Amino acid sequence: MKFFSILFLGFAAITAATKTEKPTKPHDPLANAVKVPWERLEIDKAVLLILDLQVGLFQLARDFDHTLYYRNMMAHAALGKIFDIPVVMTTSAQQGPNGPLPKEILEMYPDAPLIQRNGQVSAWDNADFRAAIKATNRTQVIVGGIVTDVCTTFLSLALRQEGYSVWANVEASGTTTPLIRDISNDQMRNAGVNIVSLFYIVCDLMKNWNFNPGASTILPWLDQYYPVYGQLARGHAAAIENGTIIPGEIELITGADGNIKLD
Repeated sequence: MKFFSILFLGFAAITAATKTEKPTKPHDPLANAVKVPWERLEIDKAVLLILDLQVGLFQLARDFDHTLYYRNMMAHAALGKIFDIPVVMTTSAQQGPNGPLPKEILEMYPDAPLIQRNGQVSAWDNADFRAAIKATNRTQVIVGGIVTDVCTTFLSLALRQEGYSVWANVEASGTTTPLIRDISNDQMRNAGVNIVSLFYIVCDLMKNWNFNPGASTILPWLDQYYPVYGQLARGHAAAIENGTIIPGEIELITGADGNIKLD
């Protein structure tokens, strides 16, 4: 019996030693590109939706500092101006506690369609709203609304069902808690909605600082609506126009060979 056990173990060892291993396939860094294609925003394909950004509903946007969120709302609304794209506005039961859109947004677009919904929770359930979107003949929808989990999510999912590409401005939608915001963004993302920032939208529509609109128009716009970049530009302009290098600064851009390294 002992002889057969030794014989079996020897055979197993020989088999393992002579077994040909399958070659490992090299990692393809672009493997996910097919699964997650990147569609670029285009000025001639995009429409901006101002969705239920109403003065009453504003009180429910508690996942942001209110001062910051108000700036985000205004910046979202102003995208239509800087890129000259169609704008469609809608409100939900604005005669009640939800209230109207802020007057600043209404004054931006006195001639844009404003669909006042009197009951439909999802804007897509309103025939006039659907007609207004279709009339733009645009296939890329940029949206921000209150609240994220209802107004923005319901509409975004409906638009995806209809075949539209959707970019949800994560900074322009607000809701009651960070938890609700996160699960709602996950739900939209899983349906193919692009969850993006304001700066993402600006840069993707612009494409190139040398285009039109480009640096000469976008920088003043950013200074008003995205001041972190506006201050960056101001600092650079001030340094060029009236800058003096102080002790210690030149060493920060000087290499070990004593030469300034800028390119």
